[in-house]
Amino acid sequence: MRAPLAVVLPALLLAAAPVMAQLVPDPGKPPAAGAPQASPRGSPGAGAQVGPTQPATPQPGQPGLAGKPPPLYDMPDPAPRRAGPPSRPGPQPAPPAGVPSGKPPPLAPGEAPAAPQREVSTGTGFIIGERQALTNDHVVRECRTVRARNAEGRDIAVTVRARDANRDLALLEFREPAGPPLTFRNGPDVRRGESVMTYGFPLAGMLASDPTLTTGDVSALAGLANNRMHFQISAPVQPGNSGGPLLDLSGNVVGIITSKLNAQRVAQRIGDIPQNVNFAVKGEEILAFLRENRVRPRTASSGAPHTAVEVGETVHPSVLFMRCLG
Repeated sequence: MRAPLAVVLPALLLAAAPVMAQLVPDPGKPPAAGAPQASPRGSPGAGAQVGPTQPATPQPGQPGLAGKPPPLYDMPDPAPRRAGPPSRPGPQPAPPAGVPSGKPPPLAPGEAPAAPQREVSTGTGFIIGERQALTNDHVVRECRTVRARNAEGRDIAVTVRARDANRDLALLEFREPAGPPLTFRNGPDVRRGESVMTYGFPLAGMLASDPTLTTGDVSALAGLANNRMHFQISAPVQPGNSGGPLLDLSGNVVGIITSKLNAQRVAQRIGDIPQNVNFAVKGEEILAFLRENRVRPRTASSGAPHTAVEVGETVHPSVLFMRCLG
């Protein structure tokens, strides 16, 4: 977070276009505006895009497509950084015979050195199965490689199994267990005014390397332009929160953070600063996406409420720091 407000509001969210005011500049990630998207290929097990073909990003000043707000892009912080929690050092492989310790082995004849990968963006994800996790589609959309760090500090290779650009969801898979899965709420329905909280990694390299917990309420049961796939929430979020869980007071997942209203842009248009206008994809949309991809996550009814401290301690082992490398 020229014409009637209902027309210009969809253009006031943080988007990939560099002309939109953003909380953290993105010197590395190229804009996706107007770029044609690749058609689905392969099978779901091979990391293919599943669901609707990703639509073109709207140009600045134009409404969003079908009322869907552009995503909050998670950008690398330009300051010196050590992104996310420190990795746990593992055993180092022994060097090949004849190669001094600490030096890479020589390249084979005709073999070119691998191009170095840089960190394009960061975000949050959360575990939904023994070797499965969920994040936003826009967190992994332009990545050559995706890596995740769990609460133990282990750096884990990630495969994108399925994506849905319309819902802004991506299903991830690992080759090893990463942590305990979170539970989705299957009832009762989320109500306006209900207390919720977020857990994720905002502004990596600028804020704490540990996860950040924020609290707020469900402000509305629809998003921008009455988008029924979204909740509007007051819990503060920043770049880096994208893909993190939206939790109820029982610690159950009721949504996933996806975008926020660009307060600076709105203030330029209407002369007032909106506060804490953020959006999350509803849990029912997430469950539908998972069913389409034959994933059965844990579900439970909302039970006795807990404190934010208790919820944070419960979900901490299940939340991932995501890195997009390009």
